[in-house]
Parts: sequence; structure tokens; C-alpha cells
Amino acid sequence: MVTDPVGRFLAALAPERREDVGSAPREDQERLAAAWERELESDDELDTLDELSPPAAEAEAARRVLARHAV
Repeated sequence: MVTDPVGRFLAALAPERREDVGSAPREDQERLAAAWERELESDDELDTLDELSPPAAEAEAARRVLARHAV
């Protein structure tokens, strides 16, 4: 199990985006991972999804973060 926030974020990404983000500078990866964690903590809809499927909630949060932040 990955405990590093960047590693967890990368694992939550769709495979086609994982390579793009994984090749970005570490600073960008850390910025995106921090935004992803904030998204998971602050969105009530994700809380409901998390109860049903934590991986699905993490993937949805990752998708939203990438939609808002360019890599």
C-alpha cells in the first residue's frame, strides 16, 4: 500500500494520465497531490462515494484536480 501522497495520487489517476503526471517535475506532482487531498477532504459528494468505493472516490477526485490544473 502506497502511503506517500504523490504515490497515492498517481495510483488514483487513469492509466493514460498517470504517465503524463509521473513525468512532470516533482514539485508539480506534489502540488497536484495536495490539491487532490484537499478535494477528498472537502467534497461531501466524494464522502458518499468513498463509503461505497474508496478507489472510485479517489479516482474522481484525481479527475477533477486534473481538469482544473494543467500539468
